[in-house]
Amino acid sequence: MSQSTNVFGAIGDAQEREEGIDREEFTPGIEPQATWCPGCGDFGVLKALKGAMPEVGRTPEEVLLVTGIGCSGKLSSYFDSYGFHSIHGRALPVARAAKLANPGLEVIAAGGDGDGYGIGGNHFTHTARENHDMTYIVFNNEIFGLTKGQTSPTSPKGHESKTQPHGSAKDPVRPLSMALSAGASYVARTAAVNPQQATEILAEAIEHDGFAHVDFLTQCPTWNKDAKQYVPYTDVQQSEEYDFDVHDRREAARMMHETEDALYEGTVLTGRYFVEEGRRSYGAEKAATGEAPETPLAERYFDPDYEWERSYDLLDRHR
Repeated sequence: MSQSTNVFGAIGDAQEREEGIDREEFTPGIEPQATWCPGCGDFGVLKALKGAMPEVGRTPEEVLLVTGIGCSGKLSSYFDSYGFHSIHGRALPVARAAKLANPGLEVIAAGGDGDGYGIGGNHFTHTARENHDMTYIVFNNEIFGLTKGQTSPTSPKGHESKTQPHGSAKDPVRPLSMALSAGASYVARTAAVNPQQATEILAEAIEHDGFAHVDFLTQCPTWNKDAKQYVPYTDVQQSEEYDFDVHDRREAARMMHETEDALYEGTVLTGRYFVEEGRRSYGAEKAATGEAPETPLAERYFDPDYEWERSYDLLDRHR
């Protein structure tokens, strides 16, 4: 049993808070039923995200969900909150701007593995480095699904697809290791086939103060039959075979590397891999240096007496 197991008990065992928030509050009235392919792992992300909300005590009016392009992009249509459907690879900069403008908003970004680790890879690494206070859920099905089955950054070497008919000659990216090396302060992996763990991990990620990255394994039965359903899986916090400290960066790196190797060998490992506590988020750092405005930008819109500044009033002239 991992020595860090007890660190995560509080969220998983929590009851709904006094607000009495119900998960169904996050089911929209206009498009309540998701239209992903039957058997798609994206259903598991939606279910886990709805289940996490009562545990963190957030209402739809307190949440912004920013999505990218792809099958995962429809998540904001099936989840009732403030939503922004961005373009390929750009969910994170939109989410960052929203969080800086309205720090009291719970900001969640979501996208696919091609969107997050490929097209938006630059935004991923720098958002992690800066430790923006938000949760980033990456639907990892090792394929480009919406565009009908092209090789993605997480497709295994040798994987045959429309764009690599003779098999991919490239090694896949290592999402967990990439997040850790970039500077994410919470890194976890879960899977659609493990709904209880997925709900607990998303709740922890949302409550984490800093950039929380969740690599969410989502099977694609239509375009990536090789990946099957990511079963059987092993929770590294519940197995006696894996013993590491999630607060130790070196131990986390070792366990991540082992996990990423094992996935392509048929062993699915999930769980929490790294948790950094006490580090200030980007917004907190800006506030500490006096660069963040005392009145958040979003609040100014509700103050009819606020006198707006222009940029040249805020910045000194270049000398």
